[in-house]
Amino acid sequence: MQITILTVGTRGDVQPYVALGAGLRAAGHQVTVATSAHFAGFIAERGLRPATLSLDAMEMMETAEGRAALGGKGILSLIKRMRPVMRQILDEGWAASQGADLIIYNPKALSGYHVAEKLGTPALIAHPAPVLAPTAAFPMPALPATNLGPLNKLSYKLVLSASQGPFGGLINEWRREVLGLPPVKSERLLRGQPIPILYGFSPLVVPPPPDWDETVRVTGYWFLDRPDSWQPPADLARFLAAGPPPVYIGFGSMAGRDATQTSAAVLEAVRRAGVRAVLATGVGGLEATSEGDIFALKEAPHDWLFPQMAAVVHHGGAGTTGAALRAGRPQLICPFFADQPFWGHRVAALGVGPRPIPQKRLSADRLAAALATLTADAAMAGRAAELGAQIWAEDGVGRAVELVEAGGVRRRGAERAEVFM
Repeated sequence: MQITILTVGTRGDVQPYVALGAGLRAAGHQVTVATSAHFAGFIAERGLRPATLSLDAMEMMETAEGRAALGGKGILSLIKRMRPVMRQILDEGWAASQGADLIIYNPKALSGYHVAEKLGTPALIAHPAPVLAPTAAFPMPALPATNLGPLNKLSYKLVLSASQGPFGGLINEWRREVLGLPPVKSERLLRGQPIPILYGFSPLVVPPPPDWDETVRVTGYWFLDRPDSWQPPADLARFLAAGPPPVYIGFGSMAGRDATQTSAAVLEAVRRAGVRAVLATGVGGLEATSEGDIFALKEAPHDWLFPQMAAVVHHGGAGTTGAALRAGRPQLICPFFADQPFWGHRVAALGVGPRPIPQKRLSADRLAAALATLTADAAMAGRAAELGAQIWAEDGVGRAVELVEAGGVRRRGAERAEVFM
């Protein structure tokens, strides 16, 4: 099959889809991944065809408006600035999907549903967090609440409707002008049938609720391990060998509005806890230099790095959470927004980390206390190691490929493929 995968966002929003694409390519399919040009080389290295969607989330978050939005301010201004870019990625998603037998998409890429409708092409929604299929078991993970009781299921409809609102008019205008389609009624039904959803996380971490039907499948994480040729920098290897395992602390590309203040709190907490630490200082990361018990790290593959750590402290992205879980290390999540608090609460509920510390409450005192727990609680470390071994035994990518191919290609050639879950 010719398969187009559409996604946008930071590295954490792209890497799982590249992993899925690599698995599909290994199964004999030709795969295009459409996302920011920033990741074109990364995609091509895995034998996949890159296509451009012009929204560069990493560049956006480096702007003053982007950093303000991370702090909960200036969101309307940012949305206004993004409108022309969103129109452009709709056009680019349409172009990237021509000739596809199957479209796999993250709804944040906007065009997937509409392109599949126009082309008559089968489609799958793929996502690393349980944000799309309503359930009474827990509220929409984009909300900070852990339980809304009878409102759990309704919360999905409310949040998804609100998230589509800023660009709903733009999308319908594009549907009319480019695709010749009427306004969209529901993005959950395509040609009268529910669109299958693949969730790329472990059922050990989020057990599938009983009210999800057979169109919603949890496959396990879509891990993309480092190339065999990768070697750690010599200075990093020396640091690791020079003392006990350190703690990793990094918040992805989300250090927030005031990276200086956050970095100062982190450094003070490390000093008070008396631990060695590897601090992530890449794009949007913490501000630190290598000195004494501190190693400032620009980047390294999590599948290699995390098993070398005593514990992992991070922002709570789905991919980073999964990598720390598979490494079998205790972790602390310091979330900013979206599904990050959800993963923080799941980690705590599983007993493999303390309660999350929201970024707005992050302080040297709180972080130092959490670091002491992470590095001294033997029972927590044991639970983390046991869960890590179980996740290592899963093959999320392989399971996802099986599900994509479950019904096979019913018709080939000029006729479209049909996928059944």
